[in-house]
Amino acid sequence: MPLTLYEAFVPGCQQMLAGLNTVLGKGEAFAEEQGIDASELIEARLAENMWTLPWHVRSCWVHSGYAVERLEIGAFTPDFTSVPDSWDAMRAMIADAQEKLSKVTAEQLEAAADKPVPFVMGGKTLMTLTGQNMLLSFNQPNIYFHASTFYGILRMKGVPLGKMDFMGPMRIMT
Repeated sequence: MPLTLYEAFVPGCQQMLAGLNTVLGKGEAFAEEQGIDASELIEARLAENMWTLPWHVRSCWVHSGYAVERLEIGAFTPDFTSVPDSWDAMRAMIADAQEKLSKVTAEQLEAAADKPVPFVMGGKTLMTLTGQNMLLSFNQPNIYFHASTFYGILRMKGVPLGKMDFMGPMRIMT
């Protein structure tokens, strides 16, 4: 049976966001247990020219719930106007993305699958993709990249994390 666009995109995003929330919670707990100032972890980055933890949460938000909303509007413009600045703000952003995804329907995504979606930055269209290609070839790889980088930053800082923390709840048969 073929997958719908909804099945190919939304459950994976929901799983990554749940894992991101778990990893975030373990990072916060580690900082508290070790007496580490939260800013040491929140401001950490893998390399000097890479983003800090909050930027990766914002990117996961942009490439999941926000991206689905942009299909309705008909253009994708990344929104980095509000980068979270605390554990709670990051948690709230994850919750917002999860809420946005919980409201989308398979019918909405299928209706937008073949529609052109311009990718606009700085008022300039850089490329145009179909809704399906935007979600599956641009947004989906981005959410995995940014969730992985978030995990990697905290592992680098000593937070005891495992693969299952990153993966979030798998969709197993019951």
